[in-house]
Amino acid sequence: MSDTARRPSPPAGAVFLAAVFVASLATAQLTAAKVLSFDLPFALPLAGAELALPGAALAYALTFLASDCYTELYGKRAAQVLVNVAFAMNFLVLALVWSTILAPAAPSSIDPESFELVLGASTNIVAGSLLAYVVSQNYDVVVFHRLGELTDGDHLWLRNIASTGTSQLLDTVIFVSIAFWVFPQYVGLGPELPAAAVVSLMVGQYLLKLLIAVVDTPFVYLITGAVRRYTDPAPSPAR
Repeated sequence: MSDTARRPSPPAGAVFLAAVFVASLATAQLTAAKVLSFDLPFALPLAGAELALPGAALAYALTFLASDCYTELYGKRAAQVLVNVAFAMNFLVLALVWSTILAPAAPSSIDPESFELVLGASTNIVAGSLLAYVVSQNYDVVVFHRLGELTDGDHLWLRNIASTGTSQLLDTVIFVSIAFWVFPQYVGLGPELPAAAVVSLMVGQYLLKLLIAVVDTPFVYLITGAVRRYTDPAPSPAR
């Protein structure tokens, strides 16, 4: 038997979750600069009747779903490897995007300035996104694992909502503060927004992420159950 035949293949569930995690993270990096606005039928404290949030909120929230499933199935150490390798991949995405931006454009190309405006994330967005990511994702893995120890691996719904809800709050405060307040006000990078607008962004982004944390709980059960049942022969418990 050849070495290739004897070599074990990676668990299909791990490959799937890692792919979802990295795809969502890359999408979030490319869509973070657009600010979305939704009119509400009622007013929210601090945010008012208009819900504003960065365009990356949904894509980024999916990374927490994937990381919680990954931690549940393959343990804390494996999830930390995933989170921190994906953090390094952020720089690869940025390098590839900017190499394309800086390369000469053909006459038939779309307008290079428009291309850069859309895909060339500004420094304030990149700094806020990377710092928020590395802090909140590592926090999420540690809290999810710790709650698993305290509950003897039970109450997956509680671990998912508690770890994601708190880590998303941490992520939101760091990202919005850095990208839309600290860098514009003190470094001169990015548009300066009034304090009320910055707070509104925080509230809008966190409310969406908290809602997703609650709504995605059945999907955590569905995904982890399917992986255990049909894909991997013996996934590791949350250790």
